[in-house]
Amino acid sequence: MATKRDITIEIDSGSGFCFGVTTAIEKAEEELKKGETLYCLGDIVHNSMECERLEGLGLKTINHEEMSALSDAKVLLRAHGEPPSTYQTAQRNNIDIIDATCPVVLQLQRRIRRQFTDNPDSQIVIFGKNGHAEVLGLVGQTDGKAKVIETFDEVKDIDLDKDTYLYSQTTKNLDEFHKIIDYLQSHIAKGRVFKSFDTICRQVANRMPAIAAFASRHDLILFVCGKKSSNGHVLYEECHKVNENTHLVEGPADIDLRWIDGIHTVGICGATSTPKWLMEQCRDRILATLDD
Repeated sequence: MATKRDITIEIDSGSGFCFGVTTAIEKAEEELKKGETLYCLGDIVHNSMECERLEGLGLKTINHEEMSALSDAKVLLRAHGEPPSTYQTAQRNNIDIIDATCPVVLQLQRRIRRQFTDNPDSQIVIFGKNGHAEVLGLVGQTDGKAKVIETFDEVKDIDLDKDTYLYSQTTKNLDEFHKIIDYLQSHIAKGRVFKSFDTICRQVANRMPAIAAFASRHDLILFVCGKKSSNGHVLYEECHKVNENTHLVEGPADIDLRWIDGIHTVGICGATSTPKWLMEQCRDRILATLDD
């Protein structure tokens, strides 16, 4: 916590990389120290500045099409996980996989695959963001057959005359997930099976009440988050609910210094994809202004 000219700045101790992201970045740094070429399939984290830092160390970000053209190379799979087809490509092209899939995501993939294999005629529904890397990996466990819904409103599109098994992307909103469960339980056709599995990561879900409490303590909140972070936008909205003077910034350059006029306390927080050093840079920008 820093104090200057009657302004106190606090960085939320609960914000920053989750376990899965931390592990992926540590694995990347460890491999890069060996001096060999290392590719990463997709952005290692949904934060452009952290991606740029790692690219400066030699990490090369590629997409699936580029991976298909690689051979005899080393590729890191990020925390979000990948569908089976990615591993098949790696085997076919003699690619050495550095698998940094988050253990929580990996367990979820296995559960969905087992459910799909054991009940091929049933319907698997995933509450998640269409096109999100983690969701693509989950849908891949069902050979592309799982139905994805992004919001509670889309629950009405589900075929209620089929046995249905509901899962969630690990970073989705817990309250909305429970609303979907309640609806399906009360509307599923008679004689049909409905089961739900709470697969939301508690390390992420527990941040919701904690970050709301943090936001309520300050006059101004700077929520530091990359534009691609799904989890970040959920947490930002939670902050904004309790403190309307909450601003979403990608980094220190996005801070409008007029925001601190008449402000006594500033809280700086972020997503599970936000590095601590970036939140510290935002703090330092404000402190430098107060020195002028």
